[in-house]
Amino acid sequence: MAAAPTRLTIGTRGSALARWQAEWVKNRLQAAHPDLDVSLAIIKTTGDKILDVPLANVGGKGLFVKEIEEALLAGTVDLAVHSMKDVPTVLPAALHLAAIPQREDPYDALISRSGLSLAKLPEGATIGTSSLRRQAQLLAYRNDFTIASLRGNLDTRLRKVADGAMDAIVLATAGLRRLGWDGRITEILAPSVCLPAIGQGALGIECRRDDQRVNRLVAALDDPETRACVEAERAFLARLEGGCQVPIAAHATLRGDRLRLQGLIASVRGERVLRDEIAGASGDGQALGRELAERLLGRGGDAVLRAIYAESG
Repeated sequence: MAAAPTRLTIGTRGSALARWQAEWVKNRLQAAHPDLDVSLAIIKTTGDKILDVPLANVGGKGLFVKEIEEALLAGTVDLAVHSMKDVPTVLPAALHLAAIPQREDPYDALISRSGLSLAKLPEGATIGTSSLRRQAQLLAYRNDFTIASLRGNLDTRLRKVADGAMDAIVLATAGLRRLGWDGRITEILAPSVCLPAIGQGALGIECRRDDQRVNRLVAALDDPETRACVEAERAFLARLEGGCQVPIAAHATLRGDRLRLQGLIASVRGERVLRDEIAGASGDGQALGRELAERLLGRGGDAVLRAIYAESG
């Protein structure tokens, strides 16, 4: 049998958070396999290049992964590290998610300039977010909020609050914690207020299916509980055929061998929010995700999604 490779190259985006995540994977790979030499290759994606347009208006799927997957397929990198919430539910046939490490906090965080909680923000407060999912749920919670488009890396977004351009912003708790900025968090939003994005807080390590040596090396980083939850959420999203243009949310939790999945479909301005949940055996997560999606579609989610796609053209 051929010896395991002594060198590996990780493909990653260039933001501070993406580099942190890739370094985290690098360190764990080297801890599990001390003779490995792991390096990073920074790849600029379409989502990184278009910063002056809301993501929902850019269209398409895989805005933050396509170019990295192309490098994987070309063999210029050996593996890729993604934020799972950015990964489309359909991957190129030659690629797969070889590992999904243990998840960080999956919830959304409010950072307000005044230190006030979401409930106590003044009437008409301006909240920045790049996510239609967050927008819909924030407006469903309080329809007096003004939602402002928020793009750029984390420090750029934080500066919008510090400079007074916005009263508050909503970001993923996981990214703030990974970069050591959790002290800036005013409030972690309960899932009853803002259900997270599919896969939020989890990382995905993507590899070529036929690269058995790399797959064996990466397998040590897989967390079965996180994988079960994320796969249930992704099955929900796949059945709805949703992307960043649609306010869809889901979050799964696991207690013992019992998986609980909450899901949501909403109109863009939050006038209509459909929520439900389902529970079952952890091994049935993908079937549970599809069943929950069917339930919400049957309760009017289909009409909500059709209206959003018709409006977005």
